[in-house]
Amino acid sequence: MTEENQTLPEFLLLGFSDLRALQGPLFWVVLLVYLLTLLGNSVIILLTQGSPALHSPMYFFLRHLSVVEVLYTTDIVPRTLVDLASPHPRAISFQSCATQMYVFIVLGITECCLLTAMAYDRYAAICRPLHYSTLMSWQACTAMVGISWFMGIITATTHSSLIFTLPFPSHPIIPHFLCDILPVLRLASAGKHRSEISVVTATVVFIMVPFSLIVASYARILGAILAMASTQSRHKVFSTCSSHLLVVFLFFGTASITYIRPQAGSSVTMNRILSLFYTVVTPMLNPIIYTLRNKEVAGALWHMVKRQVSSP
Repeated sequence: MTEENQTLPEFLLLGFSDLRALQGPLFWVVLLVYLLTLLGNSVIILLTQGSPALHSPMYFFLRHLSVVEVLYTTDIVPRTLVDLASPHPRAISFQSCATQMYVFIVLGITECCLLTAMAYDRYAAICRPLHYSTLMSWQACTAMVGISWFMGIITATTHSSLIFTLPFPSHPIIPHFLCDILPVLRLASAGKHRSEISVVTATVVFIMVPFSLIVASYARILGAILAMASTQSRHKVFSTCSSHLLVVFLFFGTASITYIRPQAGSSVTMNRILSLFYTVVTPMLNPIIYTLRNKEVAGALWHMVKRQVSSP
């Protein structure tokens, strides 16, 4: 580690301190969204764990996705709420910044991989139904989830090691509300090149490659749907995929805009708004999408509510 980093400088998170009139309302909005995120994803976890009708590979992946969403927002939102409640920017220690980024990367990459595994599950169910039980055995599903977490940990360890061994100024200022990769990387005074290459490589591998695999899976699924003679069968197959497709486009769409679009000319405010959307809003929308657009989840939720109401 460099001499400058041995002093472990504190980072100053500007957050939304330049938008003071909005800090109060934004605090309550973010708090409400966070509580809804915890509630919605906790319900999904309980439903997929407790309802026998949801004991299938698709809901096994959905349960792990909800666990990731809960941890993902908890890594970011509590600190953001404290900062929004303060009239002035607050400092974050070197260790806390590194930890927040590490957890953020682990969970982000894990979610990419889980969404890809869910697309493969739909491909196997629709395009290879006779081999589905073999392709999506519990051992295979468990391995996919394990690989998803492993890829997240490996990527986060590599990124964090590269970024937080760079020399930083003695009083670095982050124009953001979290220790995200690009804002922190831009603060380094030297040696950014190797980390920038790492970020670009990871972006291509873990955003474009998984998204390409998902597109390829759904291209095969679309071919299978068009080959069906019954309109009712087509509608049923499409309805089983629509929830996952919405979640995929929400996650990969905002991530691509944030990390792949040209940074030249992009405003700090726009970067923060995009980050706020995919770190706070998207995790809240996922359980809503799966509950409203998935009859099996909605049915399991209705049965759970009826049991609670009728129980003495």
